Amino acid sequence: MIDTHSHIYLPQFEEDLDEVLSRAEQVGITDIFMPAIDFNSNDQMEKIEHASINFHQMVGLHPADVKELESQFEQELFDRCSAEKIVGVGETGLDYYWSTDYVAEQKKSLHAHCKVAKATNKPIILHNRESTSDLLNIIDKEQNGALTGIWHCFNGSVEEGKKAIDLGLHLGIGGVVTFKNGGVDKTVKELPLNRMVLETDAPYLAPTPKRGKRNEPAFMQITAEKLATIFDVSVQEIIEKTSNTARSLFKI
Repeated sequence: MIDTHSHIYLPQFEEDLDEVLSRAEQVGITDIFMPAIDFNSNDQMEKIEHASINFHQMVGLHPADVKELESQFEQELFDRCSAEKIVGVGETGLDYYWSTDYVAEQKKSLHAHCKVAKATNKPIILHNRESTSDLLNIIDKEQNGALTGIWHCFNGSVEEGKKAIDLGLHLGIGGVVTFKNGGVDKTVKELPLNRMVLETDAPYLAPTPKRGKRNEPAFMQITAEKLATIFDVSVQEIIEKTSNTARSLFKI
């Protein structure tokens, strides 16, 4: 299994990271992708290691952390994302849930991330909270045939999912697909499995029945089992298809 979105470098894992990674290995996780929150995230990522798991770094600025952008922001983002070890751009996107004070700056940041993703030929990782229309409109404007990426923590409608796929995006499926009243499971069933990847967003959004607890990569097994039920296929098929999609997208 491949966890395409995990913040295991955050302080929530400081005390028992070895145990967390051991549990991830036990359920068959081979790769963990780490999206950044800001430019300081990569220093924390460098400390993560395990004998049997491959770790992959991304660079970006989370929309909830966007305030005033420095004039050289896009250039610095490009320089950092150009490094060979960086496999993706993000996470970026729009978030109108916590605050709408910096919407213009969030949009400017998202445009910059899109340009860098196209210039470096690396997928973009998109955070979206109460901003779907604006997010997809920006991706539509930026799409020139070279932009690829993931709508992280997909929880949109069938129509929004289809539009995202038409725009070249993949759908990140995590714990929310297991939530009883979320409706994401019904939506996902109407969308193509071959455009989906697995993720956790650890330490956030743990799946049912772990909901409310700290999420961790090993819990992705629960999401895989839920998808197998939704699509009426084996768990192994879910794992193989989503992992192959992730490898192709990130070129690993």
